[in-house]
Amino acid sequence: MQLPLYYNEEDEWNRALLLYDSVLREINTKLEILNNEFKQAHQYNPIEHITSRIKSPESIARKIRKKGLELTVENIVKYVNDVAGVRIICSFTSDIYRIASSISNQDDVTVLRVKDYIANPKPNGYMSYHMIVSIPIFLTNDVIDTKVEIQIRTIAMDFWASLEHKIYYKFEGKAPAGIKDELKECANIISFLDEKMLSINESVKHYHEDFNGGVAMSSDTPLPVVSADNTGSSANSLDALKSYYGSIAED
Repeated sequence: MQLPLYYNEEDEWNRALLLYDSVLREINTKLEILNNEFKQAHQYNPIEHITSRIKSPESIARKIRKKGLELTVENIVKYVNDVAGVRIICSFTSDIYRIASSISNQDDVTVLRVKDYIANPKPNGYMSYHMIVSIPIFLTNDVIDTKVEIQIRTIAMDFWASLEHKIYYKFEGKAPAGIKDELKECANIISFLDEKMLSINESVKHYHEDFNGGVAMSSDTPLPVVSADNTGSSANSLDALKSYYGSIAED
């Protein structure tokens, strides 16, 4: 992985890469342990899958120059927080906050920054939970705190973000207003879907609790429905979705 550095910093950059690779191993191990513990305790795994990466040289250089800084290893380590990145895909929105809390509660993890794009989505509709954390990496004669960005999102959020990125890439970041509006509407649908799936999951959990407690629900007991206006009142899902999302729902 070569960077177009202004002077020869090869040894320094290779050392930085060692740290970033190590911090990805550390956070992946922590997540695997948490997931296994949850499966053992609750017969349920909140993590669908995990991906990790080290930012490409082109992206690092672009980010440094956007900040108006000289492209040096020192500036990269100090000012680029997402050189090492992990993306965690969950089933439900409740899992996102559970995982984030479990990570931040670990003694050797220092949370440097949090951006909750679920509670406060970006104007384009993007939703995800971002954390910048620092984890100590133990070397032979040194301990170095190393930063890693953690993104936590649901399957639906990841689906939207992936396709939105591909569409914007075709327009080189300058998509027409109509496309932006359609993508924002799709983001609203994704948000509704996540709430609906969470509602169904909670209903299933209550069903099992009642069944195990000797009070089984009848097979024709209706499940609670989250209405399209997010009020939580009961409504016909399809009709509510059509009235809320118009032509897209009808299609």
